[in-house]
Amino acid sequence: MVTPAQKPKNASDLFIQALENEGVEVIYGVPGEENLDFLEALRKSSIQLILTRHEQGAGFMAATYGRLTGKAGVCLATLGPGATNLVTPAAYAQLGAFPMMMITGQKPIKRSKQGQFQIVDIVDMMRPLTKYTRQIVNVNMIPSMVREAFRQAEEERPGGVHLELPEDIAAEQVDADTPPVFEISKRLRGDANQTVINDAVTLIKEAKHPLLLIGAGANRKRRWKALSEFLDQTGIPFFDTQMGKGVVGELHPLFMGTAALSDGDYLHCAINRADLIINVGHDVVEKPPFFMEHGGAKVIHINFKSASVDNVYFPQLEVVGDIATSVTRIADKVGKTKSHDFAYFMQVRKHLQEHIHFGEDDDSFPVKPQRMVWDVRRVMLDDSIIALDNGVYKIWFARNYPATQPNTVLLDNALATMGAGLPSALEAARLYRDRRVMAICGDGGFMMNSQEMETAVRLKLNLVVLVLRDNSYGMIRWKQYSMGLPDFGLQYGNPDFPKYAESYGAHGHRVTRTEDLVPLLEQCYQEGGVHLVELPVDYSENQKVLVDELKEKVCLL
Repeated sequence: MVTPAQKPKNASDLFIQALENEGVEVIYGVPGEENLDFLEALRKSSIQLILTRHEQGAGFMAATYGRLTGKAGVCLATLGPGATNLVTPAAYAQLGAFPMMMITGQKPIKRSKQGQFQIVDIVDMMRPLTKYTRQIVNVNMIPSMVREAFRQAEEERPGGVHLELPEDIAAEQVDADTPPVFEISKRLRGDANQTVINDAVTLIKEAKHPLLLIGAGANRKRRWKALSEFLDQTGIPFFDTQMGKGVVGELHPLFMGTAALSDGDYLHCAINRADLIINVGHDVVEKPPFFMEHGGAKVIHINFKSASVDNVYFPQLEVVGDIATSVTRIADKVGKTKSHDFAYFMQVRKHLQEHIHFGEDDDSFPVKPQRMVWDVRRVMLDDSIIALDNGVYKIWFARNYPATQPNTVLLDNALATMGAGLPSALEAARLYRDRRVMAICGDGGFMMNSQEMETAVRLKLNLVVLVLRDNSYGMIRWKQYSMGLPDFGLQYGNPDFPKYAESYGAHGHRVTRTEDLVPLLEQCYQEGGVHLVELPVDYSENQKVLVDELKEKVCLL
């Protein structure tokens, strides 16, 4: 608690002390004149300010902090255009279930000489994008509002929250009897009902071809130990969603693959054969890894919260409670079941492994996606982190890149916004300065927030930014081609990327031979600092490998 000597002078001091009480160590942002009282209070506090070059960068960094730590990341913007620039990060955090608090300024609400200049109803704008959004109109309510905002941001299902601090309220004096902070109450997640656990055990034992699905919810609360033990005890094969990659290491002999494509991949041969899918931590916000059909495979939903029923997801049994506890209790009762038959699943696994390794040594240039993925994998260590922006390469990495530890593949399969890859990598590199971190961006997504290269240099990060150049919005261009439409409206020019990086004080490199990529990346990590590597990519394999070849496969159903 705050001592009398630390008693806040005004609302801004009180707000900062409430944030310190929540354990906030850093705020990312672009302040404006309406935040100056708050900024002065921040200057005198224990909290670090990380100034970014755009509010999106601040929001994506805060959301990534929340994703990696489980604690709400905090970002700051001014009113009007500064606040509206947080809309995309707000949706990113809300759909991705990343705990984040946004703080925005506003003109004085009691008396203002500027009419409606820059006034936008930010609270109302944030309502559909957050779990909680409020304007602060009473300085004495700040401690309780901050506590409530953090509670909602961090509790399952996590997401974004927002508080607006008007300029005149920020400078108001604090009443003598206002408690400066609220104590953080302790909460334990409840355990699933024993009857439901028994029903889940019965369904698993009665199934002949059960499959385990691991989604992002299992990643958020660090439940990999319980899931690994479940696999050891039951021998049930598993697959994961894109945002569940690495919860259990993907070199595991029971790993069937990542559901990178909505349908048609080898993995879906196994999904179609399964008569029971044990769904741990997935929800329908992420692009569906499988489609439920009436009369098809049964589904057990194991999660912290009940299922959001959708026309492609309507589980027959819901095990709601702490995931790790539920999984452990079920595994103890299931054990190895003699009636289970996984021979077909292992055939599918073999074919998939052969397919994703095909082309990994192709020396042609510009580089093919398969070779690019495996070259990156060769350089990255088990605890290294790749942060992907959004483009067709995300599918290649989700499908072909084996993640061996949790939270080492940061991609977004919920909002799937462009422009988040570089800020996400910045925050990972800031949090884990002793680990290799790589931002992997298409040339389109990179340019949406490329100014944050300066932030990376200023923070003295060790970071490699791999920019995949094809001079077009490649994912949409591929979709355009697959629909039989003319090639139109999706190509552009690019800057000289190495020189662009150097203009920020980073190191710039251009790959001209495929075989040079691995030694160059290794050199970048050995030297340290911020490096941009421009890599021309040939995406002509998209249709051939991800569509045509998969259409020709034969599922032995």
